Amino acid sequence: MDAATIILALVIVTALAFDFTNGFHDTANAMAASISTGALAPKVAVGLSAVLNLVGAFLSVEVALTVSNAVIKIQDADGAPRPELLSDGGSALLLIILAGLVGGIVWNLFTWLLGLPSSSSHALLGGLTGAGAAGLGFAGVKWTGDGTKLDGVVGKILLPSLLSPIVAMAVAFVGCWLVHRVTRSVMHRLEERHFRWGQIGSASLVSIAHGTNDAQKTMGVMTLALIASGHWERTDAVPLWVKLSAAIAIALGTYIGGWRIIRTLGKGLVDITPRQGLSSDGSTAAVLLAASHLGFALSTTHVATGSVLGGGLGRGTHVRWATAGRMVVAWAMTFPIAAGMGALMWWAGHTLGGLTGAVLIFTILCAAAGWMYHRSRLQHVGAHNVNAEWDRPKDVLDQHAPTKTPTH
Repeated sequence: MDAATIILALVIVTALAFDFTNGFHDTANAMAASISTGALAPKVAVGLSAVLNLVGAFLSVEVALTVSNAVIKIQDADGAPRPELLSDGGSALLLIILAGLVGGIVWNLFTWLLGLPSSSSHALLGGLTGAGAAGLGFAGVKWTGDGTKLDGVVGKILLPSLLSPIVAMAVAFVGCWLVHRVTRSVMHRLEERHFRWGQIGSASLVSIAHGTNDAQKTMGVMTLALIASGHWERTDAVPLWVKLSAAIAIALGTYIGGWRIIRTLGKGLVDITPRQGLSSDGSTAAVLLAASHLGFALSTTHVATGSVLGGGLGRGTHVRWATAGRMVVAWAMTFPIAAGMGALMWWAGHTLGGLTGAVLIFTILCAAAGWMYHRSRLQHVGAHNVNAEWDRPKDVLDQHAPTKTPTH
């Protein structure tokens, strides 16, 4: 087995690792509200979300071959890698992809450790942008596109980051206010279980949408790597084994649960009721589906968090703004830090060069992942305590903070 093939294998394994972290990092987007209100038991919720992510991953491949071309100029118009990046078995392009993936994974794991929802898509695109800028120069980054549509870093990342939570918050605010207004006079004839059934349906829509959109990003990266190394030639199709492996990876990640983020989104922002949960989940699904129809790339995490906040405001409940503030900081830092990490990984790999550089990048990833997993076990969050009362933030940011009397 030559060096180029080993580098390709490292890229494929790392891409599937990113897909796995994407699954457990984003489970909260669909299921946090349903778990918090008791509409679904924690294990049942993540199991249902995993199955629907698996199904969603097979519904479309429209995004798969354009994911990396949205922000960096490593593909031509038909999705094939640029010819100048294909020397030495495509090692130059493979190194950029590997470094970008590592940047995205490290940020995903770090925000998971802190229990903070952030966009896995922005982490991936940030990592690829940083690695691409380091390898190709700033001219290799597509900052604004050609002006015919929202594209590039500004159109695909910055504008959606600002607009999606605001739109979702407004929709959820109106939806939750209307639901409470309409049902106030008939609540004596309705039971909370009716709203819980509605929650299950709307949360299922979010899970399918997430699987359809996010699994494709990994499929696209893997297919691009295969084309670069000469193991695949078609730019209009994705190999079946790539579809299957990406779908399984994101489904397994979803089933693991990402309990730390589920707890933050389900308990750390507002105290969610079934009526509010139905409104929030329905708003998330509506905004995501509408955006997909109109061709806007929105972050599922930003939409889901905005919906939870909007639902809480619409109901008039207490909002824990300190937790919301930490989330906003994480959103703002996702793209630049993932980009910085991607650039740093490319520099480290390029300095050593070839297979040695790729192995170094992969080793750094394994070491960082192992350290963060060890840290997470010191303050374990799982299905057994994900719904425990939220007296004060229980993430690692606050584990040494002095105890305060809870206020509600």
